[in-house]
Parts: sequence; C-alpha cells; structure tokens
Amino acid sequence: MTFFPEQHLPQRPFFLASQSPRRKQLLQLMGLEFQVLPSGVDEEACTETEPLRHVEALALAKALDVSKRVPEGIIVGADTVVVLDGEILGKPVDAADAVRMLKRLSGRIHQVYTGFAIVCQPEGRQVSGHEMTRVHFRHLQGWEIESYVATGSPLDKAGAYGIQDQSALFADRIEGCFYNVVGFPLTRFYLTLLKFWDEICRE
Repeated sequence: MTFFPEQHLPQRPFFLASQSPRRKQLLQLMGLEFQVLPSGVDEEACTETEPLRHVEALALAKALDVSKRVPEGIIVGADTVVVLDGEILGKPVDAADAVRMLKRLSGRIHQVYTGFAIVCQPEGRQVSGHEMTRVHFRHLQGWEIESYVATGSPLDKAGAYGIQDQSALFADRIEGCFYNVVGFPLTRFYLTLLKFWDEICRE
C-alpha cells in the first residue's frame, strides 16, 4: 500500500541508485515499487569538504549516473556521512579504523547528514535535499567497541556504526529525524517528491 494520493503518484518506474539494504527497506515503507540500480560513482573522488554540499553532490552524482541507463523513470540517489568537529567520517577502511572512529565518537555529540537527489527522465529535471540529525553517544567501554567491531557490522557504514543494529545501545540522545541516521530521511524525501512531481505535472 502506498501513502501517495493517487493523483500525486508518479506513473513512472522508480529506481534506487544504491545498494544499501537500509535505504531499500525505508523506501519500501512508503509503499513504492522500485528497482535497485547501483551507481558506479566513486564516493572517494568527491572533494567537497562541506558536509551539506558533500552529501547532496554525491547523491546527485549517483542519480545522474543511473539516469544514463534509464530512458524514462524516477531515479533516487542518496549519500550519508557522519560529521565530528566539522570532519567528515566516511566508512572505515578496516576494523582498526572502525575502532578509532568509535573511540572518537564516544561521549560526544556528532551530526549525521543525508543528502538525496531525484532525477526525472526523460525531462532531465532534478531536485536535491538533505537532512541533519544530532546524535549523542554515551561514554563507551573499550570492550563494547571491540565487541561491536568484531560483528563486522560497522565496516560498511559511515562513522563505523548503524543506529539500527547493536550500536543502538551507544546512542542515548537523538535530536532530529531517526530515519536520517539509518540512511534516508523519509519525511523530507516524501514531501520533496510530492512537490517535485506536482511542479512537473503543472508544466
């Protein structure tokens, strides 16, 4: 079941330019039917250091990359980063790097930014947006960090943690959208898509 009113539901196929199982699950919550088409964008090649611009630029790059393979449809790209003291923390390179990141986050407030982009084919119209959530980690014991990293779960996640897994025990306060921390700001995306599609239909 979709939450889109019938007159607002784009009658075109949807494509998610991401392999993230978390984003797939969140989009499914909206009742959207879509196909996963991962982009070939190298995330490490992005040189933008300002978090907001970084996530929006990468999200748009992913959507545009997939749009080259889609003659007609709605393509959604997204990117999430963890930011501590203004520094972007991406995915850890290995277990030792994950331990270092989590030790830095321990007892601190950090920000999670997720950017998203929507590209409409064949018009080539596009729109981008973002969400920011503040997350506070309690002071973590060394054995807690080591045990979590040993699960392997942090290795494919920005900031070396996923709020939806065992690291839910690390965060004692969240200010803002929870789903943004998981990897996709559902409400912001939903409202943006509704407005975007209405504008296209009025043209």
